[in-house]
Amino acid sequence: MPKGPKGQKRPADVIGNAVRVMQIATGEIAEDSPEPGKEYARKGGLKGGPARAAKLNAEQRHEIAKKGARSRWSQAEGQSASVALTVSTSRKARKRSPKSRSRKD
Repeated sequence: MPKGPKGQKRPADVIGNAVRVMQIATGEIAEDSPEPGKEYARKGGLKGGPARAAKLNAEQRHEIAKKGARSRWSQAEGQSASVALTVSTSRKARKRSPKSRSRKD
């Protein structure tokens, strides 16, 4: 089911969405409000990253960045080989000989 910008559930189809809007407008159902705990946690998360970066010196930040890059690239190594193989074989399959490129009469 699709989610709105604040994580609220929405109907997947147009008619279901129109019915929901009508129910909210007439007061049959109340509009969903975000949970207060989630907003509180989000505010803390927005503060945490910059505060951590301010505490670290340049060398420590560099080591953390290297560790993250190693982790990302180690996951991508297994995937990149299969993607490269697929691309190379598909290009070979589409390659035409000089005779097939001759004039069309």
